[in-house]
Amino acid sequence: MKIQGKMFLWLAAFILIMAIVYGVWSKEPAGTTALFLAFGLSVMIGYYLAFTARRIDAGAQDNKDADVADDAGEVGFFSPHSWQPLALATGGALAFLGIIFGWWLLYFSAPIILIGLYGWVFEYYRGENQNQ
Repeated sequence: MKIQGKMFLWLAAFILIMAIVYGVWSKEPAGTTALFLAFGLSVMIGYYLAFTARRIDAGAQDNKDADVADDAGEVGFFSPHSWQPLALATGGALAFLGIIFGWWLLYFSAPIILIGLYGWVFEYYRGENQNQ
């Protein structure tokens, strides 16, 4: 994680320089603000990765002499099938359409979002996937 933290911090420095140059040359506030926000996000991610890297054991990506096989093993648990993201995406799409066409559409999208969120949170607490 040290490498990733350094990469994001170097990216943040580059974005800061580009934000200053862009702001001086263009005198356009929206793009300059967006670049400064991108700088802030890169600093937050880089700091988090560097902060976390100090508190965990060094991984294979931190060793210059490591092979690809050194990082093999279980990465984590990923749900093999889930319909809940589809419900959340449908509800989110309807919510954004509600902003465009009328706020009344949010009355239909909010229950879909809540059902999808509830289903996603409690997906492994009942049903056939209860003990995974």
